[in-house]
Amino acid sequence: MTNRLAENNRVFRKERGLTQEQLAEVLGVTVGAVYKWEAKLSLPELSLIMELADFFDTSVDVLLGYEMKDNRLRATVERLKDYAYRKDRAGLAEAEKALKKYPNAFDVVYHAARMDLLFSVENRDRALLRRGLERYEAARRLLSQNTDPRISESTICGEMAKMRMLLGETEEALALLKRHNAGGVYDDLIGWMLTACKRPDEALPFLSDALMKSTVMLMRTIMGYTNAYFLQKEYDSAKAILNWGIGVFDGLRGGNTPCFVDKLNGVLLVCLACARMKFGDREGAAEALRCARALAARFDAEPDYRIGALRFIVNDRQKGFYDDIGATAMEGVRETVASLGGEELHEIWQELDKNAE
Repeated sequence: MTNRLAENNRVFRKERGLTQEQLAEVLGVTVGAVYKWEAKLSLPELSLIMELADFFDTSVDVLLGYEMKDNRLRATVERLKDYAYRKDRAGLAEAEKALKKYPNAFDVVYHAARMDLLFSVENRDRALLRRGLERYEAARRLLSQNTDPRISESTICGEMAKMRMLLGETEEALALLKRHNAGGVYDDLIGWMLTACKRPDEALPFLSDALMKSTVMLMRTIMGYTNAYFLQKEYDSAKAILNWGIGVFDGLRGGNTPCFVDKLNGVLLVCLACARMKFGDREGAAEALRCARALAARFDAEPDYRIGALRFIVNDRQKGFYDDIGATAMEGVRETVASLGGEELHEIWQELDKNAE
């Protein structure tokens, strides 16, 4: 409970145009007493608080500023999330209280465990780490209650593995991650942990698989951002993320020969041309389309979908990428022009087609 008597007494008194002296006279107390209440130096007796509330035509709860906490389960969980979001260590004590009230509620146990992980990371608090592991184990037993699709046994085990790594239990952490690495979701974390153990030969295959998946995910993410920015008419933001993405993919080139990122960048360059055209930059749009066409033609002449053609990849050099851009890079570029481009962009593309004949 937060006591706001001092502030509220002052507000109510001034609303009625009363001085401290006048309020003191009404209540039959000294002006010094009223001064001390509003200066937070003392509190009136209960009988006087009730008299004040009656005089100001309000309730004692309102006068004191008392706000009852919503102790329902959902509200409790939301409070725990808020403490974690604000990185407020008071959340640790709040989690303890919540666990006493809801010891078998998945959401409470899970978020109490996450709180332990959050506040143990910076200073490697071993007691918090051990307690967090116990709470995560309890959360796994209660998982049937979970309604959040983002939380699963796999995600819980991933967080437990991080805690074991912080405790110096590297082999246990790696074993836990490998058992729950369906679809390679923990390839990056496994690779990182192996490098921390000075085992680079084991780490690089995991890191390579992670990089391969990240490349495809990044393309989808950039296109999602671009579509969102176009819908919001935030064309500067669209240009910024497209230029960034093109640079990232270009940095993955393994040499001067065509590779899969050329196909990706062909599509991004068309999007960039569209964004430039929104600012009336016809010359800039034309340059982006010329680059897109050149990349697509270059890739289609010697298509190479091998992930091993990308920089940094060290394993499965014959494994290939799959995409839904189009059967060819040029087809993907044309379809992107057709779906995004306005009349002027189509005119530029037609000119490029004629010049290529």
